[in-house]
Amino acid sequence: MSQVYAQQAEAAVPESERRPPPSAAEIADEQRAHDDDSDVSDEEPGDDLPSNPEIAPASLWNRKDIVEFKNTIKKEGSEGIIKVGHGETVTVRVPTHEEGTCLFWEFATDYYDIGFGVYFEWTIADSNQVSIHVSESDDEDEYDETNGEGIEGGAPAVPGNPAVGDVESGGPQRRIRDPNKPRQDEIIPVYRRDCHEEVYAGSHSYPGRGVYLLKFDNSYSLWRSKTLYYRVYYSK
Repeated sequence: MSQVYAQQAEAAVPESERRPPPSAAEIADEQRAHDDDSDVSDEEPGDDLPSNPEIAPASLWNRKDIVEFKNTIKKEGSEGIIKVGHGETVTVRVPTHEEGTCLFWEFATDYYDIGFGVYFEWTIADSNQVSIHVSESDDEDEYDETNGEGIEGGAPAVPGNPAVGDVESGGPQRRIRDPNKPRQDEIIPVYRRDCHEEVYAGSHSYPGRGVYLLKFDNSYSLWRSKTLYYRVYYSK
């Protein structure tokens, strides 16, 4: 299409006023002068960072023993039960273990679904302790302004694109990496899971040393809190 526009523009200029096309040397000199005068870098933030190793896909499966699973978690204590409030996102941070090679997770909820995804943060944790971060939204990451409100609980959908703002769509929430924070790689995108009907489980082989981020996203729900039952462990 650019060639068509160039031909049309050339035809509109009288032949007497046309200048001969610049030579390759003139084009190179002009480009160098432009580059010297410009203060804008062509490199994106983080382009100079070393590339991460190739990350293997996660293994995912479901189980029907949801009642037995919840009862087991209850017997093990309150550490495996989290109340995810409406509009909140809970991030379970699980550091890699020096004796492990693979992470496993299992989770289920009461009555309603919840968004779930897994990311890997390339940082060295101070300990092997699992920690939990609760936020009103996924404030650990920045997103562009295409985010809308969630569609659960009567929130309006975007005309012409009802999926915008819905965790289930997976598309509108484009992550913008903060160069001042450790690099994160997406292992499983955040989607809504019917974990109130069966146990959702999965595993992932360590790509290196770092911290797994298990995100339980209830930001799309304006009214409903979710009770989450979960368990994480590693294997050699």
